[in-house]
Amino acid sequence: MNEVIKREEYQSTASLSKLGVSAVGFTAAGIFLLLLNAISKGLVFGIIIGSIVTLFGIGAFSSKDPTDKKAGFLILAAGILTILSKIPIEFIEKISSFLLGAGAFGLLAIGIINGIRFFKGLKRRS
Repeated sequence: MNEVIKREEYQSTASLSKLGVSAVGFTAAGIFLLLLNAISKGLVFGIIIGSIVTLFGIGAFSSKDPTDKKAGFLILAAGILTILSKIPIEFIEKISSFLLGAGAFGLLAIGIINGIRFFKGLKRRS
């Protein structure tokens, strides 16, 4: 009669929805970086695309919201790495291309992990 029954802690709706949104955002960002690296072939075209992405990053980074600042920093870094990966100096080109690819796969991994955690949280709630 004097038993202690532990209730399983459920994630709140707000934290679960935030997890789902971040899963979609990180996955989309990873796919964007992969596509950015694939489309930006050639010196002039790659520098133009990298410059456009860099300008978007500067715009988002200048926001007052901390979440926008984080996203802006990532976009800014992706744009700069895209520009650097097209510079015809072998060392800079290889390192920036590697960082761009590693960043893309890192963002995809975080997005997939958050997606799994989101669906597990949904499953626990039902």
